[in-house]
Amino acid sequence: MTRRHRFFILATLLGLFVTSIVLPAHAQEVRVRDLVITDAAPPVRLMGYGLVTGLNGTGDRVTGASGSRQTVQSVVNLLRRFDVEVPLEMLRTRNVAAVLVTAEVSPYLRPGGHFEVRVSSLGDAQSLRGGVLWMTPLVADAGGKPLAGAQGALQVSIGNSARLSQQNVMTATIPGGGVLEADMPRPSMAASNKLLLREPDLGTASRMAAAIDSAFGAKGIAKVEDPGSVSLTLKDTTGGFAAALARVGDVRLRPARAARLVIDGRDGTVVAGGDLTVGEAVVSHAGITITIGAVTDTTALVRGMRFAPGSPVQKVAAALHAIQASPGEIAAIFEALREVGAISAEVVLK
Repeated sequence: MTRRHRFFILATLLGLFVTSIVLPAHAQEVRVRDLVITDAAPPVRLMGYGLVTGLNGTGDRVTGASGSRQTVQSVVNLLRRFDVEVPLEMLRTRNVAAVLVTAEVSPYLRPGGHFEVRVSSLGDAQSLRGGVLWMTPLVADAGGKPLAGAQGALQVSIGNSARLSQQNVMTATIPGGGVLEADMPRPSMAASNKLLLREPDLGTASRMAAAIDSAFGAKGIAKVEDPGSVSLTLKDTTGGFAAALARVGDVRLRPARAARLVIDGRDGTVVAGGDLTVGEAVVSHAGITITIGAVTDTTALVRGMRFAPGSPVQKVAAALHAIQASPGEIAAIFEALREVGAISAEVVLK
């Protein structure tokens, strides 16, 4: 089979290929509470240092006094809590890795409440896959009093292919792995007279203020201060201020959709928002050529693709996945399209 035949067969299959592409959804109504936080309730950031155990020889490369000494010393200190003394030079910790643990917690969470924590490697471990976080105290400030604890099995994203599932994992999450153990300073809800948008946008802020005024049947209840803030003047607080604020949170609106293209740098997942399309351009990168618009060269490369102007972004992304372009290649191509004006959107690589 010639290369040209393989190219046409590939083009035929593109219509069926949708793996790893998130299609843009039509704008839908959402609640105010899902778009904002109140000015009196910023999340509290917690952090800690801990050990991940149960690794299959992929932990920190430490033998006795050589390698990541902080990992060895941490294990020694841990064993001492159980009245076990092991000479430093005798420890081999390839199944253990030193990690940093971080989390964001609502100031209104009470002791016993659970929250998600994120774990990231601190030493020279090869992978955290399959590990379990040992009980780790979490503090708000270095050297401060522990406010919470975290432990549990690490959860990682394995991607969509066997190749991705074998990649080294240096970060992971533990859903519900954190438990608050002490009361945190809680702000008064009576001071919550502003709504802070999680993603500042003037269009969304304006729609939010109009929707709140309409729901309360009066103008001036909500006022846009800037793209990230809507101030509230709640005159009718029958049932209490908290009830009025809850009513505001239940107001529904259609937020302005930002033109944004998000690309996962690990597995190449592309999420297109704002019903994005591509304009005329030609991009060549790493043996891949994408032509959008009029074609003057009838000789296509083995990995060449052609699209009509106005084609959806997800169609281009599906084609790149079909030829097994790497995440870096996908990001570089879309960034190039943005730079020449073929895509009017923000390209975000995470």
